[in-house]
Amino acid sequence: MLESGEVRIATDGILTSIGQTVRVARPGMLMVALLLAAGTTTRAQPGQTTAVRISLEQAIELAIGHNHALEAARSTIVQNEAQEVTANLRPNPTISWDSQFVPLFDLPQFATPGYFNNTAQFDVGLGYTIERGQKRQNRLQAAHDQTSVTRSQVQDYHRTLTLNVAQQFVAVLLAKSMLELAQDDLTSYQKTIDISEARVKAGDMSENDLLKIKLQMLQFQQDVSAAKLARAQALAALRQLVGFESVPESYDVEGTLEYRAVGAGLDDLKALAMRSRPDLTAAQRSVIAAHSQVALAKANSKKDLGVSFNYSHVGGLNTAAFFFNMDIPVFDRNQGEIARTQAAVTQTDELYREAAEQVISDVVSAYEGLHTNDEIIGLFRSGYLDQTTQSRDITDYAYQRGAVSLLDFLDAERSYRANQLAYRQALAAYMVSLEQVRAAAGTRSLP
Repeated sequence: MLESGEVRIATDGILTSIGQTVRVARPGMLMVALLLAAGTTTRAQPGQTTAVRISLEQAIELAIGHNHALEAARSTIVQNEAQEVTANLRPNPTISWDSQFVPLFDLPQFATPGYFNNTAQFDVGLGYTIERGQKRQNRLQAAHDQTSVTRSQVQDYHRTLTLNVAQQFVAVLLAKSMLELAQDDLTSYQKTIDISEARVKAGDMSENDLLKIKLQMLQFQQDVSAAKLARAQALAALRQLVGFESVPESYDVEGTLEYRAVGAGLDDLKALAMRSRPDLTAAQRSVIAAHSQVALAKANSKKDLGVSFNYSHVGGLNTAAFFFNMDIPVFDRNQGEIARTQAAVTQTDELYREAAEQVISDVVSAYEGLHTNDEIIGLFRSGYLDQTTQSRDITDYAYQRGAVSLLDFLDAERSYRANQLAYRQALAAYMVSLEQVRAAAGTRSLP
């Protein structure tokens, strides 16, 4: 149920508020939806504010659309595409002209009949460089291959950003859960103090024991303050990842710490990672791009042919001339660049092998972490949580009736708090491990 004046953003892109539903055409329209939702504040009850809550998937979508570091990475693709345009350009033609025997110091000769036709000389030339060895095609292919590498690298940044957002989202959920636990403990302990004060008045407890109980209250209050600080810091860090402009300062997250079993085996995850990891794809494409650089270096070893046509007007004659020129590849055959690019092929091939091994290592590490955290969750659920809760409840009941000592009561409270804290941390660790498995596999859809 939604409280009055509260807005939830559903995963399917439907923004719902009290008395109003606005459909969002796509995730990119989220800001429009938020602005529309802000209008519902005027219909809310006085003193109430509109709350914006986002789910994990929505946080990832917002980060993809608004994270500045990702946007900066995307701009490298545009830069590479511009380099493709440059690589595909042909040489510009050249034009030259001259005028000779102009009587600047004997100006009256300009008036001499036939001077320009019979005495002055005019030349106009047009030249063009013919690229040999298919240089332009090789330049374009090399630039295109580098763009493919950059696209895969940006996709890998996308994968890393998604993992960071998911981990920080889990950190927010943990902070919220810890705050709820601290507030529940504080409320419960306040009731214990009230009961203890009544026992003191009835003569069933000493003033000294009551003071000890009240002093323990400070720890619960500190836990609440620390949990509030952790929650605020976690929300601020998440907001930086999703983009400050994408959510208001008073936003919150939607979800709980939960356990979801994963049925995929290690071999399945390895095969999935080898197919899906964008950093491995980038390494593969880097090898292809290195080969393109070798082909370009060999093409550049071919010397270009310069061709020009000249028209001349000399002594009343109109003549034409054709000129051809080409470097003779006696010394410079681009052998140094060819050797360098061939060595770069070996380098990129080794880097690809290293990337493949890193992918397998990431999968194994993430899977083992998930398996270990799964076992820890199983231990808590095998009875330890229930036993701790029952022990705390029984001790509390007995203490209120004077059947157990103060030390036994405080010890039961500490054990309960410690186990609840450890269980929530174990859930958060499991959820983080699951996100790490998804990142290692290169996809959020696990088999």
